Amino acid sequence: MNMRSLFNVAWQALVLNAFRSILTMLGIIIGVGAVITSMAIGNGASAAVAAQLARLGSNLVVVVPGNIIQGGVSLGSGARQSLRASDATAIAAQIPGAAAVAPQAGTSAQVVAGGNNWATQILGTTPPWLQANAWTVGSGRFFTSDENQEMAKVAVLGQTVVTNLFPTTNPVGQTVVIHNVPFQVIGVLASKGQTGFGRDQDDQVVIPLNSLQIRLTGQNWLSSITISAQSPDQVAAIISSTESLLRLRHGLTPKQPDDFSIRNISNVQQAASATSRVQSVLLASVAAVSLIVGGIGIMNIMLVSVTERTREIGIRMAVGAKERDVMLQFLVEAVVLALIGGIIGILAGLLSSFLASALGGWTVIVSPVSIIMSFTFAALVGIVFGFYPARRASLLNPIEALRHE
Repeated sequence: MNMRSLFNVAWQALVLNAFRSILTMLGIIIGVGAVITSMAIGNGASAAVAAQLARLGSNLVVVVPGNIIQGGVSLGSGARQSLRASDATAIAAQIPGAAAVAPQAGTSAQVVAGGNNWATQILGTTPPWLQANAWTVGSGRFFTSDENQEMAKVAVLGQTVVTNLFPTTNPVGQTVVIHNVPFQVIGVLASKGQTGFGRDQDDQVVIPLNSLQIRLTGQNWLSSITISAQSPDQVAAIISSTESLLRLRHGLTPKQPDDFSIRNISNVQQAASATSRVQSVLLASVAAVSLIVGGIGIMNIMLVSVTERTREIGIRMAVGAKERDVMLQFLVEAVVLALIGGIIGILAGLLSSFLASALGGWTVIVSPVSIIMSFTFAALVGIVFGFYPARRASLLNPIEALRHE
């Protein structure tokens, strides 16, 4: 028998027991659909994590003040007042590979505009802060280095602050009051939304560092220095060079510990991305188990079919069918079952992915790779689990098969 005839015979056998065939395919349908849906959800989660990490900036190194112990109590990293604006200037001038260096200091305050007020974070920094944090200005402009040197009373607002202080008017050109000091709004930051830890990045007012330190807080130390490397390959060298430079500037002896701490944000990004990939693979692996269960169902039904059709097998052998023909007949039936189940499963997976996105509000990304992989695996399940029943049918004795009732 040629392959076309084998497929015709297989299709007739499946249609003859249509209800049983559908029940047999359920395992494959559910398995393929589950694999596609789980991978779509996993890919969507990975994309969402990547987008959140991208909001932090690229190739970031963050320098924070070190720990300090008072009365035997460790106050933790960031408690020292060891970083100065001059440290950031030195890093920008002397560390090769640093694309942008932004000193940062902050305070919290009630910001007043007309009849509205809003409690928010006030961030003092310099113009490279935009590049270091991969941020853009939505309207207006950012302040300049000259305005920082002149302690200019200018401010750039985050979107959350704009929503609460200027719900109906354009904030650019308006005045906000911070600690009784009036600041002119010169720009509005593009929205970034929440971080992975739930902090609203848009809930802040950005002003020149000198304006914050001299006009508002009276403090000359920094809360952090953000360094953006030109490429990922340069991050390690920047960390090493920055550590050496700051130890030299702070006059630390070889026996003295660092009075600062350097954090590599790239490591956090890589760890988060790796975790997301592992979760995607785990979801797909769990879903693939149902494909194995579906394969066992196919093998079980094919064994039943061999028993029911023993006399038919004997007749085929009596009229000249070879062992190979009988084996191929039942193997093709198993593969057809698996392939039809795989096609229906793909449609079910696409539908369930769409429903997960529409009803659950999840980001889902259906990858062509997941569809091809699921369909291929379904075909392999049909071959692997259909081989034993097909082989058993081909080894039947024709005479005994003809006697079978």
